[in-house]
Amino acid sequence: MAGEGQLKKLTLSPCTVLENGDLSAGSARFEVMLNPPSYSRQYGINYDQKEAIGKLSPVVRFSGIEGETIGVDLILDGTGVAGSTDVKTQVNDLRAIVYDYDGDNHEPNVVKLLWGSLVFFGRLKSMSVDYTLFEPSGEPLRAKVKLSFVKYMSPEEESRRANRSSPDLSHSVEVKAGDTLPLLCYRIYKDSSYYPDVARYNNLSDFRNLEPGTRISFPPLTSPREPEAPMQGVRKYPPRRRAAPSSPR
Repeated sequence: MAGEGQLKKLTLSPCTVLENGDLSAGSARFEVMLNPPSYSRQYGINYDQKEAIGKLSPVVRFSGIEGETIGVDLILDGTGVAGSTDVKTQVNDLRAIVYDYDGDNHEPNVVKLLWGSLVFFGRLKSMSVDYTLFEPSGEPLRAKVKLSFVKYMSPEEESRRANRSSPDLSHSVEVKAGDTLPLLCYRIYKDSSYYPDVARYNNLSDFRNLEPGTRISFPPLTSPREPEAPMQGVRKYPPRRRAAPSSPR
């Protein structure tokens, strides 16, 4: 595969929340000079605990899912070893992407983190900068940056995921590394042969090479008893007659 084995660097891009709840990454981005040695993901579940008289332990009932968080440690270098940009400029560029207030939306940016198979959309929870090396004049030459993001999901996306088990409803799927369009069609429709229709619906010119982080829409299947007139925002497929569903390729 073209590009296999090439060094890919972590990038952070501000996103726009579209009217349908999907996220669109902008052209601006911050690309790290040095990839992080590791990153962490945290998942949490909330419970209501009520003390019961005469019980040895409280009654624990499920309350809800906490927002997933991801932590990344970055090294910003201004010695010239990894690049020519000074540390202060790198910190300011990073802040503009993840921290600075968006005056149009009156809130911080939703940020897309992309690195290999990692695709994460979230808002900054915390950012700390530890300067560790300086010039004789006091100008910083190196800094360690700790970033923590909480996962972002629009109400529209949350609603779609709450109903993701039914092939009769619209789906929006985020492509992961290794995904193919026939495989995704099989997951949604239990039939991989719908991939040409889905490719046309999403205007995919090269559906054989899906980029991780891309969102693909899967409209509901049409019952043969339904009218063939298209519905607003949803393409209605003509009825098909097929034998047994094919397996993913």
